Amino acid sequence: MKFNSLMHVNIVADDWDAMVDFYENKLGLKKKVEVKYKEYLNRPDRPEQQKIAQTDPERIMYAYFEIVPGQFIEMFPNTDLPHDVEWYKRTGLNHFSLTVDDLHKTFDEFKKTGIKIISEPSKGPSETWQFWAADPDGNRFEVQQFTEKSYQKIGHIDE
Repeated sequence: MKFNSLMHVNIVADDWDAMVDFYENKLGLKKKVEVKYKEYLNRPDRPEQQKIAQTDPERIMYAYFEIVPGQFIEMFPNTDLPHDVEWYKRTGLNHFSLTVDDLHKTFDEFKKTGIKIISEPSKGPSETWQFWAADPDGNRFEVQQFTEKSYQKIGHIDE
């Protein structure tokens, strides 16, 4: 089995406006997709979404924020999500990681824009530079910069 890339991670947002502002205006990601429930007006195979489409067609169902071409953060507003599919019911995201070319420059940019920083830049045991930050809902994410010795680049299995 071979995968090409990670397509998206999903976040359920408690404060939609604050989260959209964060991902668009602070991290600088482009909102590439926004789907409203009206997309489900003619979808009898999705009855819970269709019911919302009939009563609140302009309600946002989800959005995709593009990190790089083909890789996204998918976000759902936490407004009475339908529970007709199992993944709407579960908690799961621990964190995600973004790679950059200049970690220290990115760290300074985060400080200037008021992004909540959780840790100072440091090099982990994997020889990769990293620091931690959080979005307005408290979802933690890592920012990393590979080095020539990064385990993620050269491989490493402890024996």
